[in-house]
Amino acid sequence: MGRGKLRIYLGAAPGVGKTYAMLSEAHRRLERGTDCVVAFVEHHDRPRTEVMLHGLEQVPRRELSYRDALFTEMDVDAVLARRPQVALVDELAHTNVPGSRNAKRWQDVEELLAAGVDVVSTVNIQHLESLGDVVESITGVRQQETVPDEFVRRTDQIELVDMSPEALRRRMAHGNVYKPDKVDAALSNYFRPGNLTALRELALLWVADRVDEYLQEYRSEHRVSAIWGSRERIVVGLTGGPEGRTLIRRAVRLAEKGAGGEVLAVYIARSDGLTAASPKELAVQRTLVEDLGGTFHHVIGDDIPAALLDFARGANATQIVLGSSRRKAWQYVFGPGVGATVARESGPDLDVHIVTHEEAAKGRGLPVARGARLGRARLLWGWLVGLAGPVTLTVLLTTVDLGLANDMLLFLTVTVAAALLGGLLPALASAALGSLLLNYFYTPPLHHWRIADPKNIVAIVIFVGVGVSVASVVDLAARRTQQAARLRAESEILSFLAGDVLRGETSLEGLLERVRETFGMDSAALLERESDVAPWTCAGRAGAGKPVERPEEADVDVPVGDRMALALTGRVLPAEDRRVLAAFAAQAVVVLDRRRLQEEADRARTLAEGNRIRTALLAAVSHDLRTPLAGIKAAVSSLRSDDVEWSEEDEAELLESIEQGADRLDHLVGNLLDMSRLQTGTVTPIVREIDLDEVVPMALGGVPEDSVELDIPETLPMVAVDAGLLERSVANLVENAVKYSPDGERALVSASAMAERVEVRVVDRGRGVPDEAKERIFAPFQRYGDAPRGTGVGLGLAVARGFAEAMGGTLTAEDTPGGGLTMVLTLRAAGSRAGPIDTDVPGGVPAEPVPVRPERRAS
Repeated sequence: MGRGKLRIYLGAAPGVGKTYAMLSEAHRRLERGTDCVVAFVEHHDRPRTEVMLHGLEQVPRRELSYRDALFTEMDVDAVLARRPQVALVDELAHTNVPGSRNAKRWQDVEELLAAGVDVVSTVNIQHLESLGDVVESITGVRQQETVPDEFVRRTDQIELVDMSPEALRRRMAHGNVYKPDKVDAALSNYFRPGNLTALRELALLWVADRVDEYLQEYRSEHRVSAIWGSRERIVVGLTGGPEGRTLIRRAVRLAEKGAGGEVLAVYIARSDGLTAASPKELAVQRTLVEDLGGTFHHVIGDDIPAALLDFARGANATQIVLGSSRRKAWQYVFGPGVGATVARESGPDLDVHIVTHEEAAKGRGLPVARGARLGRARLLWGWLVGLAGPVTLTVLLTTVDLGLANDMLLFLTVTVAAALLGGLLPALASAALGSLLLNYFYTPPLHHWRIADPKNIVAIVIFVGVGVSVASVVDLAARRTQQAARLRAESEILSFLAGDVLRGETSLEGLLERVRETFGMDSAALLERESDVAPWTCAGRAGAGKPVERPEEADVDVPVGDRMALALTGRVLPAEDRRVLAAFAAQAVVVLDRRRLQEEADRARTLAEGNRIRTALLAAVSHDLRTPLAGIKAAVSSLRSDDVEWSEEDEAELLESIEQGADRLDHLVGNLLDMSRLQTGTVTPIVREIDLDEVVPMALGGVPEDSVELDIPETLPMVAVDAGLLERSVANLVENAVKYSPDGERALVSASAMAERVEVRVVDRGRGVPDEAKERIFAPFQRYGDAPRGTGVGLGLAVARGFAEAMGGTLTAEDTPGGGLTMVLTLRAAGSRAGPIDTDVPGGVPAEPVPVRPERRAS
């Protein structure tokens, strides 16, 4: 039998009409012949809702007694026995009364779905678990009853039930939601117009996100590559230049014109990692787009237009915003540019906006100056030889006639010399000037700009071609030599830096001093801050320059993440040096983190030493171990005494005292040994598939018979655990629950299944534990509150959690509804996916059916 389908009516606020809509859907299904029953619907004395229940079959509820009061809950067994096609279950986030089959109603719904029953349910937006903090900040009320978002996301259909705040308040004023004596208080508190508007926005946004997820899944499953403009998604192409801020603001204004618009800023870097983009400017633009509600993306791609279009289509974008080109007019001979290419290749499904800005047509500039590659003196000599050489050679050759071929070879020699000294441009100038002089002075007709013999034309063309080729080769070799030298220097610096950092030989101040010396700066400082609005503080500095308090005050700053930056003063560094500087900055953060981790490790080592001493002392605890020993000793001494003749009743009582003392002593020593095994990591569970009802009853042997109520359904799936560890864990939990339960109250041990998990709940009705102490009670040698001496050494819960985690489960503490503490032991169901249980993601679809014993399969 397949899994049932779930439909949820999601309300923006209480009273918008979720239950009414659900009942209306039930009547429509009945008219179509669907077998539909009411499993649980609460009309809250609302006349119109109560009328809608007429004509619908209602499954009788289960009555439960709790603290001298009678409550009714959904009878899951009765619904499963009735096995309808569709069951109506109201108030999905409801917490069941203790003693119910499951702790939460959504867990009841999970059982119905697993049995193949379709369910229609209702829930309000404020009951979603992830929105608890947001709802509390809006309304001032903390929702105690919640349902996991993951469960709601897995529904087959979600329908939003919405109503304007004014209409809802009118409905309340007419008495259609609450009784008249509660209307005024509700309207002035929870149901204020501002609260209702905020809750409505939360509901609309949450549902919109879910719809977007469904759309993405559909496009992926059906391999839809075309863009569907269901909502405006605007991609902003950034180059790292200052015009990016203008583009981002323009894109945000475009997105605001349509409902639900989204802005995605993308910077595309070449795969070789060499780029002229400013890291500082990119960091500023990233902060800007995130502050305006967009997202920033970094993409690698050699073909920038293709990478940009691929990203836009992958994000289902509808518009692309680009800046007008910064290239000068003559640079268009090398190609149409990114903007024109994107506009041509975008197709009809993508709108491309070209936005003008102040940097347009100003040119990009060369990333590496030629003078920086060859040196200023060498460049000057190259130009001198390239321009003055041909003129000087012409003057010398006027006195000697060597022939045109020899003259051309001499001029070619001057061109090669200019290329060797100054690179490409001086060589081109020398070739051009030499060809003109050869034509005027040495090519017939002389002293004219005409060439009579075609052979001379070929010779001059060859001369110019050879000169340009030689100049290009020399220039390329010079650039490669300069790049190799720079890369060799960078690799040596980074290798030395990485070695020092990995060996731990460099302190933060030493590393900053090396940065300052390497780049010839006045000072270097590593700045950090706690948040985006907190002031900057100096984590370390080197140099005698003026202290820098903010990155903006430095001549060079390299951001590292959102809250750290390396700041240097002295001069502005070229882009090539910034690559190495970024590595220095990252290593500085590593050194700082290592120093702080070392300090924490030292403190932890001190605490561990103290804890070791404490453990050793408590291992030989005098009172808790001597108390049962003293009782045993006294009873044995009394029995052996010849002065008193004991009756059979007295002897039985003394023997019982000895037995109780021995059991107690055995329990204390057992917990100490178990804790020792956990601390030394010698617990090796032997996991096998067992039934809970075979193990849990055996764990109740150490408590009075009437002190525990056991509710372990026979239809539970088997669990993959170590039977011995599970028994010890449950025994410690039960003993703890009985110890803190009030007189006359019985502890409850129940179990339920949810997809790949099985939960064992041990419930007591004691005074409970505050939230801040729920984790502390699991620490060794902890006894909460004023627990009297002699009640144990505080290891029971620590051992229980340790054994649970050793089996791949979890153990957490929750409040018991109505007061008390509930221990939740979560175990893996047999046949589920391997790995530890993640309690932050309730439910989940099992990889394969959970095995159930055939003889106990539900009928």
